[in-house]
Amino acid sequence: MPEEPSAPDTVVLIHGLWMTPLSWEHWVDRYQRRGLKVITPGYPGIQPGEAGVAALREDPSPLAGLGVRDVLDHLAEVIGGLGTKPVIMGHSFGGAFVQLLLDAGYGAAGVSIDGAAVKGVKALPFSEIKSTFPVLHNPANRKRAVPITPKEFHYAFTNNLTEEQSQAVFDRYAVPVSGRILFQGGLANFTADADTTYNFANDDRAPLLFISGGNDHILPPAVQRENYDKNVKHSTATTAYRLFDRRCHYTCGEDGWEEVADFALEWALNPTPGEFAKR
Repeated sequence: MPEEPSAPDTVVLIHGLWMTPLSWEHWVDRYQRRGLKVITPGYPGIQPGEAGVAALREDPSPLAGLGVRDVLDHLAEVIGGLGTKPVIMGHSFGGAFVQLLLDAGYGAAGVSIDGAAVKGVKALPFSEIKSTFPVLHNPANRKRAVPITPKEFHYAFTNNLTEEQSQAVFDRYAVPVSGRILFQGGLANFTADADTTYNFANDDRAPLLFISGGNDHILPPAVQRENYDKNVKHSTATTAYRLFDRRCHYTCGEDGWEEVADFALEWALNPTPGEFAKR
C-alpha cells in the first residue's frame, strides 16, 4: 500500500497591496512555534523587515510599473524552488495570488484571507470603490507608486480601530502601492487575457479556503463569497468558506488575529469542503 503524503511542513505567506512582508510578523512567530518553516516573500523590489518599509518610503520606485505577472512569476519561482509543496496563504491581493498559484499547480493547500477578486468575480461593493478611488480615479497612476494617507488607511484597513490605534499600524506597515496592479485587478473583467484570469473549473487544483471579515471595507465578504460560490459551482476540487463576523481588513493584526491564524492553519493541514459557521 502506498504511503500517504505527509502534511506540509512549510507555510508561504503572501502580503497584499500597501503592505510588505513585515505585516505577517505575528503569524510568522506563531507558526514557527508550531515547528513549521515560514517564508514571507516580498514582491519584486520589496525587502523584508522594518528596513524594507523604510526603503520603500524613501524610494518607492521599485513599485512603479510593477504588474501582476511580475509578482506572480516571482512567487512561482520562490515556491517552485522549495523541496515540497507548501501551504500558501495570502491576504488581500495576496489572496488573489494564492488562487492564481493554486490554479497553476503550486501549493498543497491555499488560504485566501480577505482576498481580492480574480477575473470573473463581479461583486463591487461601494466601500471597495471608496477605498480604491484615491488610486483608480487618475489613469496616470497606472505607472506610479501611489501613497496612502492615514485617513484613507483608517477607512480601508483599520476601521475597527481608533484613529490613534490606526496611526500606529500605519506608521509600522503602510507603504505606497503599485497603481498598475490595482488597475489590472480592477479592470480585469473588461480586459482580454487579464493577468488575473483564473480557471474556476480546475478540478485538479489544491484545496482552497476563503476567509472573510464581516466589517472589511476594502474587500467586503461579498467578494470572497462570490468567489467561493463560483469555485463550488464549477469545480470538484475542495473549496471552503469561513466568515469571521465584525473583523476589518486588518484581520491579520487586530485583536483576535490568533483565532484567524489558527483556523487557517488547521484547515490547511486537514482540508475539508463546505461553509463553516460564522464567528
